[in-house]
Amino acid sequence: MGISQSTARWLAPLSFVVDFAAQNYGMLSSPNMKDVHDANLSFFSPQPFFIAGFFLPQQILQVAWLYRLCRKNAGSNTNDPVGQEDISTMVDFSPYYALGNFCIASWMLFWNRSNLKTSNIFVVINSLAQLYYIFTRLPPMNLNSANSVLTHIVAKTFAGIGVLDLLHNGSVAYFNHQDPGTMVKVLTAVGFCALASSSDWIFGGCLVYDLIALAVGQRQYGNDGWSNLLAMYAGGTAALVILKNLSKPPYLRSSSAGYQSLSSGLPGGMFATGTRR
Repeated sequence: MGISQSTARWLAPLSFVVDFAAQNYGMLSSPNMKDVHDANLSFFSPQPFFIAGFFLPQQILQVAWLYRLCRKNAGSNTNDPVGQEDISTMVDFSPYYALGNFCIASWMLFWNRSNLKTSNIFVVINSLAQLYYIFTRLPPMNLNSANSVLTHIVAKTFAGIGVLDLLHNGSVAYFNHQDPGTMVKVLTAVGFCALASSSDWIFGGCLVYDLIALAVGQRQYGNDGWSNLLAMYAGGTAALVILKNLSKPPYLRSSSAGYQSLSSGLPGGMFATGTRR
C-alpha cells in the first residue's frame, strides 16, 4: 500500500477533513449517532461518552501529526538517516490512516440510518487494517523523534478505539438486545489477554480504556454481572500491560543530528519531549 510523500501530503489531510465533516454531521443530524446507539444495545455496548472523550484529544493529536507530515522541511535533512526513516514511516502509515478515516466516515452514513450490518463492514475493514499496521509494519518508537512518537500515538489510538468499534458494532449488528453467553465471556478474556501481552503502553492503555468503557456502559444498561466481569478484565489487562512493558521496555532512543522536540514548530510548545543526544 505504498505511496509517495507528495501523495501522502494531500491524501492524509483530505481524509481527516472528510471524516471530521462526516462525524459532525452524524452528531448534528436527526436521528444522531447517539440516538441510534441508545436504540440498539447489546453485550458490547459502551458508555457513549467514553467514545466522545476519546475523540477530542485524538483529533488534536492527528492535527499535530498531519502538521509534521505536511510541513515544507519534513524529511529535507539528507544527513539525518533517523529523521528520514521516521518520515518514511509517516508516509507508510498514511494510506492506512486515510483508509481508516474514509471507512469511519462511511460507517457513520449507514449507522445513522440504522443499517447496522452494512456499517459493520466498514468497521471491520478499518479495525483490521489498523491492527495489521501496528503489529506488522510499524517500527519501534524512537523517543528522540517527534515524528516517530506522533506516528505511534496516532496509529495505536486508531487501532485501540478500533477494537472497541469492532466489538460494539459487531454485537449490535448481529446480537442486538442479547446478553453474553459463556463463549463470549471466555473469548473476551482470551482476546484481551493476548493483545495486552503484545502491547506497548499506548495500545495497552487503549485496551484498558475500552474495557472500562464497556464495563460502565453495561452497568448503565443494567447488566451488572457482566459489567463486574469486564471491570475485572480491565484490571487484568492493565496488569499484563504493566508487567510486559516493565520487563521489556518497548521504546528506543536513537541519536539523530536532526532531532527536534515535539514542541518544535507547534504553538505553545505543546507535546515537548526528550532532549538532543
